[in-house]
Amino acid sequence: MSDEHRRPSHEREHELAPAERLLRERTGDLPGIGKPLTERARIAQRSVESYLTGANNPPRWMERVAEIDRWLKRERRLLGEEWRALRARFGADGDGFALAWRAFAAERGASREYRELNGLIRAHNEWYPVERDLPVNPRTGEWVSVGGRSFLRPVVGAEWVLREFPAEV
Repeated sequence: MSDEHRRPSHEREHELAPAERLLRERTGDLPGIGKPLTERARIAQRSVESYLTGANNPPRWMERVAEIDRWLKRERRLLGEEWRALRARFGADGDGFALAWRAFAAERGASREYRELNGLIRAHNEWYPVERDLPVNPRTGEWVSVGGRSFLRPVVGAEWVLREFPAEV
């Protein structure tokens, strides 16, 4: 064994490149670092193709669709609660309710949560056909629909809120 390997690691630390030192600092306490790979991890193919097809785990498109669906279900429930509470507060004043609901929809539509969800929806709309390997209609050049309906998810905003829960009663 060479003298270099016999020296303690803290003496060799100054010989590492800055990137190596940073990686060592950031990964030093992670579990599994420095241990042999499991049999499954060694056999699993790590490639773009296996990622897209979900060979080693659920495909990203499936995770993304589930996340979007959970987010929209939660949002519809919260909007329904807010709509009913606002409707009860305004009682017979339909014009006042409509004005307040439109203001709420505009505020909610511009929220950080909707921007994050729209980022996820845009990623889905862009990558889903590639990740699912959807065929293209040669006549139109468009992706073929899935189950007779479009795979595209609409972005959310004030218009979406008002479409889901109209201001007019």
